[in-house]
Amino acid sequence: MTAPFRFPRFFVTSPAPCPYLPGRQERKVFTELNGAHAGELNDALGRIGFRRSQSVAYRPSCSGCAACVSVRIVSGEFVPNASQRKLLKRNADLEVTACRPWATDEQYQLLRHYLSLRHPGGGMSGMDEDDYADMVEHSPVDSLIVEYREPTVDGRRGRLVGACLTDRQADGLSMIYSFFAADGAGRAGMGNFIIMDHILRGHAAGLPYVYLGYWVQGSPRMAYKIKYRPIEALGPNGWRRIAPDAEPIPAELKSPVPV
Repeated sequence: MTAPFRFPRFFVTSPAPCPYLPGRQERKVFTELNGAHAGELNDALGRIGFRRSQSVAYRPSCSGCAACVSVRIVSGEFVPNASQRKLLKRNADLEVTACRPWATDEQYQLLRHYLSLRHPGGGMSGMDEDDYADMVEHSPVDSLIVEYREPTVDGRRGRLVGACLTDRQADGLSMIYSFFAADGAGRAGMGNFIIMDHILRGHAAGLPYVYLGYWVQGSPRMAYKIKYRPIEALGPNGWRRIAPDAEPIPAELKSPVPV
C-alpha cells in the first residue's frame, strides 16, 4: 500500500545575525510545502509554531536562545479595550476587500513606502517588483490579500492604505505579512486596525485563532503583538494563555518546542 503522502524532510539554515536582538545569531529549521497535501502540512506545522514564506515552512531553531515565542489571539473571546474601540470606529469607513493572492503595482508601491519609513535597511528593503510578486503569488496553500482602502468618491476607488497577505488555516487566520501607510496621513494605527479586522473576520468565519507569528521579549518591534487579549503562547507543553499584564512571560514558555 502506498502512503498518502511522504513525511517531510527538514533542513537547518546556517547561523546569521538575528534581526530582532542585537549581537545574537539566528538559525531556522525549514521544510518545503508542495504537492496535494501542502495545506494539511502547513496547518499541522502552524499548530507547532511554524510560519510560511512562499513554499517553505520555517521555525527558529537557535542555539542557546529561545526568545522567539509563537503567539495567537483567541478570536471568539476578543473584547477590544477603549483605545482599540476608538481605532475601530475611526477606520469604520474603510472599504475592506479579500482578494486572490495577486500582486499589483499599487500594493508594491505601498510596500516600498512602508519599508522606507518603518524598516529602512531591513532584510526586505531591497525587494523589487518580482520579489514582491513571488512573496504574494507563490503560495501552495489557501491564501489571500486583504486590501484596505479609503472610501470610493464619485466612482473613483479610494487610496490603498493597507494590505495583508493572509493564510486561511483549518483553525485560524495566519497573518503572513501586513503593510500600510505608515506616515499616518489621517490613518494612524493602521497596523493595529488590520489585526483587529482579522480577529473579527476570523471570528465571523468560525475560525478560533489569529496567528501573529513570533513575539520576542525585549524587541520593541514586537511589543504590539501582546496588546490583544486573550492571547496564547506556545511552549513545550502546548499553547497556554498569557495572563493580562504578564511581563515577562513565564520562563517555561521560552524553551524550544521539539520538532
